[in-house]
Amino acid sequence: MTRTYVVTGSASGIGAATAELLRERGHTVIGVDMRDAEVTADLSTSEGRQSAATAAIEAADGQIDAVVAAAGISAPIPLTVAVNYFGVTEFLEALAPTLAKSDSPRAVVVSSMATLQPNSPELVDALLAGDEAKALELGAALAEQGPREGYLNYPSSKRALSRWVRRDSITPMWAGAHIPLNAVAPGTVLTAMTKKLLATPESVAMVDENVPMPLNYHSEPVVIARLIAWLASEENTHVTGQTIYVDGGADASLRGDDIWS
Repeated sequence: MTRTYVVTGSASGIGAATAELLRERGHTVIGVDMRDAEVTADLSTSEGRQSAATAAIEAADGQIDAVVAAAGISAPIPLTVAVNYFGVTEFLEALAPTLAKSDSPRAVVVSSMATLQPNSPELVDALLAGDEAKALELGAALAEQGPREGYLNYPSSKRALSRWVRRDSITPMWAGAHIPLNAVAPGTVLTAMTKKLLATPESVAMVDENVPMPLNYHSEPVVIARLIAWLASEENTHVTGQTIYVDGGADASLRGDDIWS
């Protein structure tokens, strides 16, 4: 059966791979991005998110079966938390009432194995509290301390996003409307975002130390897209609230088997 999907970040990386895969399978895809998309939008502002949601609903003629929120950046600046967290949560919440009208509604977001990396608990708390002004202030303070501290914007945004998925997935808006809400957490993926990180043997060694991937090493974006496609399909009826690590074993390498204590 043909379904209608809204995919953010559809112009590049995992979002582009997901949009391409879904179209190859015969589905209708409404891409949302700052360029080369059916809906041109800036998800870094509340106004941009709301207008993007309205435009996506109009482009879908009011019928959306699944939303894949793949848009994200990894810069050591507060813009990262605006896009990665609020650009996902506010956009999804704006689409939730329309999504709930589908016979098999689904929602999937792209988190990261960076959820396991050091982060700013204060920034994570501000994000989960929905306080964008405070989150941007905290993110800016980190950025002012230099790239190393500024990078905390990224793992903090992804940690908060995965916690939001787990917390909100069982609420009336999602589980109550029969909408599975999940996250995927990639390891190192070969995209434009990681090209500079993997440009030299030294930088590759640093990446691999922080993200060890004993199974099949770095992945192509389509690897992540295939899992997203299943989570967003009619077949997924009971998986919800999960962050599924698609990381070649990085999570298992870093955390071992002690994840239940």
